[in-house]
Amino acid sequence: MADFNIKSFLDAKVDQFNRPAFIPNDPIVIPHLFTKQQDIEIMGFFAAILAWGQRKTIINKCNELIQRFDGEPAKFITQHSEHDLKNLLGFKHRTFNDTDLLYFVAFLRFHYTRFASLEDAFLLAAQHPDGFSIERSLNEFKAYFFSLPDHPIRTKKHISSPMQKSSCKRLNMFLRWMVRQDNSGVDFGIWKRIAASDLICPCDIHVERVARRFGLITADKVNWKTAVELTENLKVFDPKDPVKYDFALFGIGVEGEV
Repeated sequence: MADFNIKSFLDAKVDQFNRPAFIPNDPIVIPHLFTKQQDIEIMGFFAAILAWGQRKTIINKCNELIQRFDGEPAKFITQHSEHDLKNLLGFKHRTFNDTDLLYFVAFLRFHYTRFASLEDAFLLAAQHPDGFSIERSLNEFKAYFFSLPDHPIRTKKHISSPMQKSSCKRLNMFLRWMVRQDNSGVDFGIWKRIAASDLICPCDIHVERVARRFGLITADKVNWKTAVELTENLKVFDPKDPVKYDFALFGIGVEGEV
């Protein structure tokens, strides 16, 4: 597995794609529109959750959402009145609609009355007897997210979890954005209580295809075990920051190099 010819190639591709020029055409551009932590968290969360389909469409839909939040997502979510919620009616992206959006807003408002950061929602498993893991974190997050009474059943499909055997691509991507810290200026690194070494690599169609080509995954189906297998193999190259190779695998796939 420790083929360091592959490592050298992937390291070079990380350097190529993990730079500010990557930002404008990727959904990560949305949280980069803000400077306040809660705005970054909120719009990063929405940008990740809505990240399916063409990247241009995802970015446009997130910009529409920002407008519906009157340009101040955190203020809207924490201070809105019932009348203000009319701004959200009619929003739709793929199967995500205004029913889902209204519940997301309700949860976020509930959460921010208890905690200053959305990071706390992913730390509920921190006191587990067997220690912290992203797998436990995401399972606990989903349970917490749908802990409000009368949550819409249809909305549950928009928050994945390892318990469902999902690869949790969107949530893992969001965690990468918030947790990873380097000097490139792409990922934010504003969450300090989760280690980069704990992260799981987002496994989308581009990453999957390239990772298979390099023998980094062997499972037939993409699920949680696949994402873990990929991450464990990437840890051979960099145990402290394996998910940085998401830039390489995704970038290579989008560019059609492999």
